[in-house]
Amino acid sequence: MTTNVTTVPAYAAPAANAPLERTTVPRRPVGEHDVLIEIKYAGICHSDIHQARDGWGEGIFPMVPGHEIAGIVTETGAGVTRFQVGDRVGVGCFVDSCRECAYCLQGLEQYCVKGGTGTYNALDKNGEPTYGGYSSHIVVDENYTLRIPEGIGLDEAAPLLCAGITLYSPLAHWKAGPGKKVAIVGLGGLGHMGVKIAHALGAEVTVLSQSLKKREDGLKLGADHFHATSDPATFTELAGTFDLVISTVSAPLDFNAYLSLVKTDGALVNVGAPEEPVSVNLFSLIGGRKTLAGSMIGSIAETQEMLDFCAEHGLGAEIEVIAADRINEAYERVIASDVRYRFVIDASTI
Repeated sequence: MTTNVTTVPAYAAPAANAPLERTTVPRRPVGEHDVLIEIKYAGICHSDIHQARDGWGEGIFPMVPGHEIAGIVTETGAGVTRFQVGDRVGVGCFVDSCRECAYCLQGLEQYCVKGGTGTYNALDKNGEPTYGGYSSHIVVDENYTLRIPEGIGLDEAAPLLCAGITLYSPLAHWKAGPGKKVAIVGLGGLGHMGVKIAHALGAEVTVLSQSLKKREDGLKLGADHFHATSDPATFTELAGTFDLVISTVSAPLDFNAYLSLVKTDGALVNVGAPEEPVSVNLFSLIGGRKTLAGSMIGSIAETQEMLDFCAEHGLGAEIEVIAADRINEAYERVIASDVRYRFVIDASTI
């Protein structure tokens, strides 16, 4: 692909709830500070399904999902200083921000006051729709592009750009490490990376899952303990145990029950995004000076820190690589929790 080519093959949802189908989408010419990336792999995040099916509000269609992107730089703009042709790179959940607000200036672009520009299902500064990673190429500003270290395969690195940073950020912020007891709620695409990263940080890690069917997996991934939340005795046995509980599930939880597991001055942090509102009894917080919090992905700098950490510790996602013509099947399997633990699209099949 060169800057003279303005369209690329992709898989898109033509309308809300419609099956994804092969099509073409436009890509902007490579600007002064842009890099052109030949996409090698794109992870399938549950967020892709929520948005393609209008679960989080009205979407922009046709929609090309995908914000877990790993590939190779094939062209650079004249002003690019961070990357060169041949570099292994990644793109996460956003491709721009206002660059002016207090949070952008602090290096917290994910909390941009004006709202960052999503990798897909968003409008860029020119009012044009953004299209994500279920495509052959993407053009991204170098300042919103990540370097993927050697030692991590591009396929297993792709999910780190969302699942990895989504768990790394709260684990780092709430200082998970030696002497801390951390519980991960849900052992899926997000949760399995939470277990790996929390273990590598030195925390004592517990998985809280609906059943014990993934117990062996959880222990292999680095968990010290594994409990079924379908067993009421779990909440009695583990009351007041954890410094940090991170919920990764996208279904509404009984937050009061999970807050009972948190120590005084501990935190329950939600990174899952249920489509429906949830409620909480404030006495569940007041009784132990507990924190109910949320966390959203990470900044560009923190995402790079996460990638470097994962490379240092030999961490990648547990993946099932699929051809693009299996995306719709994969969506149904994600909803049915029938993947261990992340589908990754081989972009050469697009």
